Amino acid sequence: MGKGRLEAFSDGVIAIIITIMVLELKVPHGSDWAALEPLWPVFLSYVLSFIYVGIYWNNHHHMIHAVTRTTGGVLWANLHLLFWLSLVPFVTSWIGEHHFTAVPLACYGFVLFMSSTAYLMLARCLETHNEVLKAAIGSDWKGKISMLMYLVGIGASFVYPLAGFAVYVLVAGIWFLPDRRIEARLKS
Repeated sequence: MGKGRLEAFSDGVIAIIITIMVLELKVPHGSDWAALEPLWPVFLSYVLSFIYVGIYWNNHHHMIHAVTRTTGGVLWANLHLLFWLSLVPFVTSWIGEHHFTAVPLACYGFVLFMSSTAYLMLARCLETHNEVLKAAIGSDWKGKISMLMYLVGIGASFVYPLAGFAVYVLVAGIWFLPDRRIEARLKS
């Protein structure tokens, strides 16, 4: 089975996710700098989520580029990832609207955790018939550390919510630069 439709569909869904997130940004009611102040949590949550969706889009692109074929299982694993990513606009809006309180931040972390789990599952499905990808991903320590950090962020959100948010920012920082393992394997 070819990979073109999988990649095109995924790109479309991710574009819609970003569009939904930006539509949640509301214009301030005033025309001075003070009118922007109450919107900073919404904007900050949007920026972080935009970075996360961009990270997934970028790494998904590299991963799909590395494979030669897909299967029905891969299609379902990809839909599983897209499902969790489609919840990012909801939790983004929730944490922004409620100014980084515990439950919305913990749910945000849960969606990030499940997205990373789904991404790992997709990678494992793709590796089954794609040795180049399997060699490039290896043990995926970065992905596993990220999943652990999401769990720490979820717990921290209940103790000190901004600490949970800081953990999510840290994980995004770890992944901000594209994963070069796949690119390096494709060049060799």
